[in-house]
Amino acid sequence: MANSANTLPQFPPIDTASYAARNERYWRRNLVICVFGSFTTLVSLSMLLPFLPLYVQQLGVTSTASVVQWSGVAFGITFLGTAITSPIWGRLADRYGRKPMLIRAAIGMAIVMSMIGLAHNVYELVFLRLAAGLVGGFASASIVMIGTQAPPARSGWALGVLSTGVLSGNLIGPLIGGVLPNLIGIRGTFFAGGAMISIAAILTIVLVREDFVRPVKRDKQRVRAEGSARPRNYAAIAALLTTATMVLLANMSIEPIITVYISQLGVPHARLTTIAGMVMASSAFGSMLTAARLGAMADRVGGWKVIMGCLVATGLVMIPQAFVTQWWQLAALRAVMGMTLAGLLPSIAKLVRHAVEEKESGKMLGYLQSAQYAGQVVGPLIGGQIGVHFGMRSVFFVTGALLIACAGLNRWAQNRQVSQ
Repeated sequence: MANSANTLPQFPPIDTASYAARNERYWRRNLVICVFGSFTTLVSLSMLLPFLPLYVQQLGVTSTASVVQWSGVAFGITFLGTAITSPIWGRLADRYGRKPMLIRAAIGMAIVMSMIGLAHNVYELVFLRLAAGLVGGFASASIVMIGTQAPPARSGWALGVLSTGVLSGNLIGPLIGGVLPNLIGIRGTFFAGGAMISIAAILTIVLVREDFVRPVKRDKQRVRAEGSARPRNYAAIAALLTTATMVLLANMSIEPIITVYISQLGVPHARLTTIAGMVMASSAFGSMLTAARLGAMADRVGGWKVIMGCLVATGLVMIPQAFVTQWWQLAALRAVMGMTLAGLLPSIAKLVRHAVEEKESGKMLGYLQSAQYAGQVVGPLIGGQIGVHFGMRSVFFVTGALLIACAGLNRWAQNRQVSQ
C-alpha cells in the first residue's frame, strides 16, 4: 500500500501543474538567454548578405548571372531547410523538452557556420547553408520555449521581446557583414559567427533552466473520463497559419525589386546600394520599436483584435508606398509598416499556443515557424513575378489587398471560435 501511495500521485502533478506553472521561476531568465541566442544566430545568418556574391566568386563561379543565381540559392535554401524541420523539432520538444532543442540548434549552428568558412566550392556552400536550416533554428526553438513557459497573461509581451531580438539580429547582421570581412577576411567572418553562436550555446547549457516532465501516454477511457482533451478549432488554426505566411510574404514581396524601384526615384547610382539597404532595414527598425508593446497589448485586449487591427493598418500603409516620389518617403512608410507588422507574429504565436493541448504546443508552434518561412521563401518569388508582368507599383496593391483580406479571414475564424 505504501508503495502504491507513493506512485499513484505521479499523474496529478502533470495534469494540475502546467508546464508554464512549473517553470514560472525560470522563464524570465530563459527569455534573456533566448533573446541573446536568437540575436547572435540571426546576425550570423544575415551578415553574409553584403559579401555573399564575393564569396561565391571566390569559390570558382565566374559569370555575373551565375553569381547572382547561386547567391540567391545559397541564401534562400536555409529558410527552406528550417521550414521543413521546424515541426519535427517542435514535436521532439514536446517529447523530450525545450532546452535540448535549444542546445541542439546552438551547437549545430556553431559547427555549420564555421564549416561554411571551409567550403571549397559553391556546391558545398549551398549544402552547408541547407544544413544550417535543417539542424539550426535557435529562434524557432526559442519561440517554442518562451511561448510555452511564459504565463498566459504575459506570453504576448514575452514573445514580442523575443521578436525584438530576432529583428535586431536581422538588422545588425548585414551592417557587421559590411565591415568584418575587411578586417578578418570572408572566411574569418564565418569563423567569428560560429564563435559568437558558441557563446550562446554555452550560456544555454549553463543558464537555461527547465522543469520538464515527459507526458505520460494515457488510455482513451481515462482522457474521456477526465474531460481534459481540448477540441481543436481547425478554422482558427488554419487562419493563424495562413496569416503568419502572409506577414512574411508581404514584408518580403518587394525585396527582389526594391533596388530597381528606388533607382526610379532619382537616386544616383553611386548611392543606390546604400539607400536600398537603409530602406530594407527601416521595416525591421520600425518593428523593433513596437514588437514588445503590441505583444503586451495582445495580453490586455486579446490577440485577435491586435491581429486584425495590424493587418488592416499594414494593408493600408502598403498603398501609399506605390505613390512615393522620394526614397526617404518610402523608407518612412516601410518603417511605419514595420511598426504595424510587429504585433502580428507575437499575437499569432500566443493564440496558436493556446489553441491546442499543452502536449502538442511545441509541434503546433513548429508548424507556425514553417508557415512563416514559407512566406519568406514565396514572398520574393511572387513579388518578382508581379513586378515583371504588372509593374512594380502593383506589388504594393496586391500585397495590401491580401493583408486586408486576411483580416477578414481572421474575423471569420474568431466568430467561428466564439460560436463553438
